[in-house]
Amino acid sequence: MSDGARKILYVQYTNPAGYPPLEHSSRQLADEGWSVRFLGTGAYGADTLALPAHARIRVDNVPFERPGWRQKLHYLRFGARALASAATWRPQWVYASDLLSCPIALALSYLPGQRVLYHEHDPPGAAGSRFVGLARWARRRLAARATVLVVPSEARIQPFSAETGVSPAAISCVWNCPARAEADAPNRPRDDKDLWVLYHGSIVPSRLPLAVIDALALLPREVKLRVVGYQTVGHASYLDELRAHAARLGVSERVDLVGPVPLRADLLAWARSSDVGLALMPLHSDQLNEQTMAGASNKPFDYLACGVPLLVSDRPDWRALYLPDYGRACDPEDPRSLGEALRWFLEHPAERRAMGERGRRRVAETWNYETQFAPVREQLE
Repeated sequence: MSDGARKILYVQYTNPAGYPPLEHSSRQLADEGWSVRFLGTGAYGADTLALPAHARIRVDNVPFERPGWRQKLHYLRFGARALASAATWRPQWVYASDLLSCPIALALSYLPGQRVLYHEHDPPGAAGSRFVGLARWARRRLAARATVLVVPSEARIQPFSAETGVSPAAISCVWNCPARAEADAPNRPRDDKDLWVLYHGSIVPSRLPLAVIDALALLPREVKLRVVGYQTVGHASYLDELRAHAARLGVSERVDLVGPVPLRADLLAWARSSDVGLALMPLHSDQLNEQTMAGASNKPFDYLACGVPLLVSDRPDWRALYLPDYGRACDPEDPRSLGEALRWFLEHPAERRAMGERGRRRVAETWNYETQFAPVREQLE
């Protein structure tokens, strides 16, 4: 097969720019001569996110539609569009990676010669509507028919196998690491004495609890918080809660709520101007997604790629992966625990920078998407 004939169609019923692994894998393939197309949608709060331009990558997103009967028609039109694109463009691979894309990808898997890669970034939660039940059924069927299956954490292999009946040996694990080029330069220390603490991603209470604002009130004025990200449908007013809580505690001038930034390169620029990266998860959770985020969360890898050390939750899996070389741990619901950890970073600037630089080198060497995705790329070839 010649390079010019290699084609892959990404189908996501969401905004694909919200998933860094999709950006990394598509650019790797495009750089190797593949023709890449994305069929996606908008997403509440994350509509402004965009994939960077590339000569071999075409992005075709349709606008977001709110839940309701109009969304059901929207979904049917989107599925028909995906079917027509696959039938006429004839890619060798279809790449699907969210629950609502599973029924569409399952239908596409029956096209003659069509191969499917299913990459599950987030496991489905508790059963919801009848349509979600249909999507979960399609997920099980798709797992049996897909040529390649990928999850982002070793801890998710066994649950995925149990839910779908697929052998664990057939499931690949690819951590959500940055591109190697994103860790290409050491972080330069600033001249000021401020300690900027960065959070990026979806702005929800479980990832950015109000206790972080409480901790600011216990710390010197030099400690400041910057939030870069987007709200979700389930927590559409959480930014207002953060803002109001900061005002009540008198720390508003130390909280910078940036909002979403369209391009990942701009997000990483914010990281490079920061001193500590927050990667927090609840210590106790009944959600499989939150129980198995070590390796699946891109936040800590992104911070480290920029030479920024980590403050993570004091969970055994997170400690084993990142401590003591790359950061410190805390109880994310306890302002005093958060405050003590952040005070250590403030009072130990040399050690803080050394942690970040060790992390950056680790990303450049092994914790990068080129290394992680290589076994899957071989299967695609």
